[in-house]
Amino acid sequence: MRKAAKLLTLVMALSLLLAAPALVSAKEKPVLLKVPVTFSTELPGLGSTIKWVSERIGTLSGGAIKMKVYEPKKLVAPFEILEAVSKGKVNAGYSMAAYWAGKINAAPIFSAIPFGPDASEYLAWMYYGNGLKFWQEMYDKNGYNVKVLLCGVIAPETSGWFNKEINSPEDLKGLRMRFFGFGGKVMQKMGVSTSLLPGGEIFPALEKKALDATEFSMPAIDKRLGFYKIVKYNYYPGWHQQASLFELLINKDTWNSMSKHQQMCLEIITRAATADSLAFVESLQAPVIQENVTKRGVINKYWSPEMLAAFKKAWMEVVEEEKKKDPFFAKVWDDLSKFRSQYEYWSSVAFLPRPEPKLK
Repeated sequence: MRKAAKLLTLVMALSLLLAAPALVSAKEKPVLLKVPVTFSTELPGLGSTIKWVSERIGTLSGGAIKMKVYEPKKLVAPFEILEAVSKGKVNAGYSMAAYWAGKINAAPIFSAIPFGPDASEYLAWMYYGNGLKFWQEMYDKNGYNVKVLLCGVIAPETSGWFNKEINSPEDLKGLRMRFFGFGGKVMQKMGVSTSLLPGGEIFPALEKKALDATEFSMPAIDKRLGFYKIVKYNYYPGWHQQASLFELLINKDTWNSMSKHQQMCLEIITRAATADSLAFVESLQAPVIQENVTKRGVINKYWSPEMLAAFKKAWMEVVEEEKKKDPFFAKVWDDLSKFRSQYEYWSSVAFLPRPEPKLK
């Protein structure tokens, strides 16, 4: 009898311990995050990352958080997501900060930076430098009522798709091209007329010859959008986006109303999603580049040292102009530059040299 009583006591104690998370969760008010997105969830690494989060956040949080993702234009137009989240029209949204460059001059620095950093260095600065702090500060200073979480990263993009071969800076002059972020300002200095279109609008613009060229993303993503059907010259390396970051925006009132447990669940899952997105997209690219040549008639090209030098020269001119007109950009750029100068010593001795380009 004594053994049976002890066993019963042990079972009851274990039951209480196992039930403890449920008891804690019962005190929380469940949150449903309605998340309009800038990119189709069918695009790997762009929209697929937030879909990955939405499929796991319910289990991770024990039902305290659920997420419903809305494809582009189904709930909020892609370029209106920041305003909609800030004003509480929706309580969350998924996009890239550079899409708000018309509202916030420095925003592209939290999406992609010409000539680096690459993904590992970018994440190091974000998580263990001042990157995330500045990202949130940017929204706060500009009056946006949002909490920003880094949620996804992809490695280099292609440098663009062109309707002709580009052999010199003069060949760029007069081209009409879709371009993203600070790289667009570089291309403008090279004599290119740039515009920023959502992914779904690029192919029709190429088809109607409203554009002569475009950049968008990595080979496996560009393939989905069919650029190769119209423009055959695909250039590398993606000097303008060696790494690209994505953001989950949450209305700050919604965020502040969450429990610490709910907030931590979102912080943990967005970090996990960032790691997963990088591994996922890196696994897809090589076969697509090769098939572009063998199956789709694409001509892969690698920029000459002279062209890369011209792009970098124009980029440094853009940097100086941005620093002069925007004190916040100057502060962030100086901090990032200091971080990179320290990181450069490590990277110069730690990593093997890159092999020569093998494009065919």
